Amino acid sequence: MTTSQAHVVHAGAAEVVGLPGGGAFTLLTDASATGGALGANRLTLGPGRDGARPHHHALSTELFYVLDGALEFLLGEEAVTVAAGGLVVVPPGLVHAFGAAPGAGAELLSVLTPGVERFEYFRQLARIQHGSASFDTLLPEQERYDVHFADAAAWTSPRSSR
Repeated sequence: MTTSQAHVVHAGAAEVVGLPGGGAFTLLTDASATGGALGANRLTLGPGRDGARPHHHALSTELFYVLDGALEFLLGEEAVTVAAGGLVVVPPGLVHAFGAAPGAGAELLSVLTPGVERFEYFRQLARIQHGSASFDTLLPEQERYDVHFADAAAWTSPRSSR
């Protein structure tokens, strides 16, 4: 696609990748469909479910728009809860994590710009959550997907103590 063409994804046309606990990734568009401008997906999380463990992006800015429910974010060392209608923009290099708030499910739109081909990353995350693959399979792919994992203790300790 060139930047002079529109890209349209109609409702129901996107691939939906199921997650445990009633969650799902809806893969809206990948970088190749937008001339590298962005990638976008919708994520549905069951109550209290993790969305992403601590990581950063070296190249891309990530935007999260909370469509429904409430999300807990780790942004650097700061914990923030954002309810429906809230927006979070994470610059390159900032370690972040997110998950549905306790007792609440959540839906969010996530946009990564510039785009990186990441649909296969989301499919692999689903396999990991379903137990058919190990998290370690993502470690050699951190550069490819511009997802660089960080120490998870600052995220998992408070979330697991509830």
